[in-house]
Amino acid sequence: MTGRVSAEQLKDLARLRRVRDRIDREYAQPLDVEALARGVNMSAGHLSRQFRLAYGESPYAYLMTRRIERAMALLRRGDLTVTEVCFTVGCGSLGTFSTRFTELVGVPPSTYRRQAHTGAAELPGCVSRQVTRPIRIREASTDGPRLA
Repeated sequence: MTGRVSAEQLKDLARLRRVRDRIDREYAQPLDVEALARGVNMSAGHLSRQFRLAYGESPYAYLMTRRIERAMALLRRGDLTVTEVCFTVGCGSLGTFSTRFTELVGVPPSTYRRQAHTGAAELPGCVSRQVTRPIRIREASTDGPRLA
């Protein structure tokens, strides 16, 4: 195969972008790979493989990253408990939420909530989101940023 992109690959990329946009919009809703795949007329396996190739992580990992990003913002606000934040961002289990949060952020949500984040609050929103974006611990040791 040459370096050219086929029409089918372009269609798949457009579908993947729709899936990613849906996750970004509906992160707090119950979403699973099968439902996401049905929404773009793909099989769950094909969606998972193509999503990972395009974005470097599975649809579930991308969803959890969005949920944790939102949770971080809510915890910095300080007016909700960890449990309230967990359910607000769409997680159904406090244990799973805490485990995933700790994996992505490096500290448990209760610790994160207690920490002072006044410096981030003074930054413009677009800069604050980039600075506070959760990074998986195993990704922190890579040489450079992964762009998708």
